[in-house]
Amino acid sequence: MNWENTVQINLISVIRGTYIGLEYMKIENGGSGGAIINTASIAGLWPVAYQPVYSASKHGVIGFTRSVALAARAKNYGVRINAICPGFVATPILQTAFQEENMGIYYSFKEEIKEKMEFYGILNPSLIAEGLIKILEDDSLNGEIMKITKQGITFQEYCTTP
Repeated sequence: MNWENTVQINLISVIRGTYIGLEYMKIENGGSGGAIINTASIAGLWPVAYQPVYSASKHGVIGFTRSVALAARAKNYGVRINAICPGFVATPILQTAFQEENMGIYYSFKEEIKEKMEFYGILNPSLIAEGLIKILEDDSLNGEIMKITKQGITFQEYCTTP
């Protein structure tokens, strides 16, 4: 796997897309405000031995989202920025997750991944949509990180930002 592509797709494109969205949406540029929701992963909340680059890229999405949300609030852009962190979702890419050519040197972690999948569950995409609707409809949410697993839809708790 080309780890640089993972960082490009999972982090750099999210940063670029968020900045483009802000330029068009922020009130000072004639936009009408709104909400941006970035997609991270539960792998961005904790270290993941079998996917270190993926995990790092999703940690980056979370840190960027929380930071740019503070900036958007401080500058009164009228744009809220949050992120969702879904667990394992029943999509075509999940069907290929355990192929040795996709896992590379981390193929030996195959059983650990299956245990995590059992714990967090395989989610129906409709649960992700439910989380998105919840985060869009609540105008008080900014800089929040929503976890979506079979345990439900919750928000990651952080220490108060100084």
